Amino acid sequence: MTTYGWTLGAALAIAVAPPAVLGAQDIGLPIGTRAPAVTLEDLDGKPVDLSRYVGKQPVLLEFWATWCPLCKALEPALAAAHARFGGTVRFVAVGVGVNQTPASIRRHLADHPLPFPVLFDAGGAAVRAYQAPTTSYIVVLDKAGKVRYTGAGAEQDVATALEQVVGN
Repeated sequence: MTTYGWTLGAALAIAVAPPAVLGAQDIGLPIGTRAPAVTLEDLDGKPVDLSRYVGKQPVLLEFWATWCPLCKALEPALAAAHARFGGTVRFVAVGVGVNQTPASIRRHLADHPLPFPVLFDAGGAAVRAYQAPTTSYIVVLDKAGKVRYTGAGAEQDVATALEQVVGN
């Protein structure tokens, strides 16, 4: 299956790349870049403009897939970060449009809920705008909507990245 230039094989190969290859702040949008404007869909197909979150409080975006082993491995760190920072940071998962649908995401979330909303990037607009090279890609935006952290893989220090944007 090909979606917005990714093949499933390429996406899977990237998703299982060792963390040393995909470390923090060496991929995706450059630090200091303003968050791009992009519209996604909720799991019911309704449009959601990410600008509704950006520029109001810090935001953590995770480019995510139900089939991604690194996303699964990152879940405990994200859940702990959400428990600690969820009152001051807006967490959003961006479900990539490779080998999944809103229906398959809903089925997955019924058994494996996330403590924050999941949006769907049907056409890959967010993947392109945020230069997401893989699933498990995280972007942390400060309150002004500027990129302060990017990283990918299961071994990201999400708490430290969030401490830097909330001032703890």
